[in-house]
Amino acid sequence: MSNNKELIEKAEIEKIAGKGAKIYEKIKIKYEPQYNGKFLAIEVESEKMYLGDTSAEALELAKKEHPSKIFYVVKIGFDVAETMAQTIISTH
Repeated sequence: MSNNKELIEKAEIEKIAGKGAKIYEKIKIKYEPQYNGKFLAIEVESEKMYLGDTSAEALELAKKEHPSKIFYVVKIGFDVAETMAQTIISTH
């Protein structure tokens, strides 16, 4: 049964990532280029933004208001694939 749970969690994360990317595309002009290199955590349901110098800082701010949510995190001014690669590398 854990495979079903993993599939549901993966589907939820993919949904959040899709929504987050669309939200960021709409609002990135407000953050680029003046905040390039900083991180933005986006709560996709409320579309609230949390800006931090690091991904951990942005997530910490976001978790204070939404402790049980999963957030879309983007490095401002960087390609999504590049940001994801950096995130994967830093978590291993």
